[in-house]
Amino acid sequence: MITIIPASQRHFADHGWLKTYWLFSFGDYYEPKNLHHGVLRVFNDDIVDAKQGFGMHPHRDMEIVTIMLKGEISHKDSMGNATKIKRGEVQRMSAGTGIYHSEMNDGDEPLHLYQIWVIPNRQGITPDYEQKAFDPSAAKNSLLPIVSPDKIENALFINQDASFYLSDLDAGKTIHYQTKAQRKLFIYVSSGALQVNGQTLLKNDQARISDEEELNITATENAEFILIDCTPH
Repeated sequence: MITIIPASQRHFADHGWLKTYWLFSFGDYYEPKNLHHGVLRVFNDDIVDAKQGFGMHPHRDMEIVTIMLKGEISHKDSMGNATKIKRGEVQRMSAGTGIYHSEMNDGDEPLHLYQIWVIPNRQGITPDYEQKAFDPSAAKNSLLPIVSPDKIENALFINQDASFYLSDLDAGKTIHYQTKAQRKLFIYVSSGALQVNGQTLLKNDQARISDEEELNITATENAEFILIDCTPH
């Protein structure tokens, strides 16, 4: 089963300095039928104004993945990390028993990022931090693994049975992706247009997929997208 949610149905919040689309219930947006897709709990598509950001705030018992699309964000946390996450880089943070962190746009232009939360496979994990840069050419007409529970080379580790892939697919190209029927799959289109098993997704559309063992993903125009394959619980 493939459920297409068009871009127009995303929840939009304008906080002035932050313009964000929340794909799942988050903050003051609560929809009991839109709490999660499998263990995928949060997917926020954020634009943060110059010289603005999120002050120090707490998290616990959550795997948090940040994907930078434009600009760079300055990160500080209670584990002692002080880094900058640039375009093409991905951060994974295990909040575990509890952390504080801040994320600030110190630049002169707005930045664009995805922040994604995954429910961990157990509570009380020791907090952890990891950050890596990825070569965009590695995603050309393929699925580039960026987050994995399998400790594969060059991918960030996550404490859950969830795998993240990025793809930059040329028009007319097709990717065949196989999984197991009991998995929960999620696709979000960053640009362009796709057909997924014959169903159309345009820019900022999402597909929530259950009980499908194979996906045929075809770009009907040049397209960039993220695919998440995760356990249902």
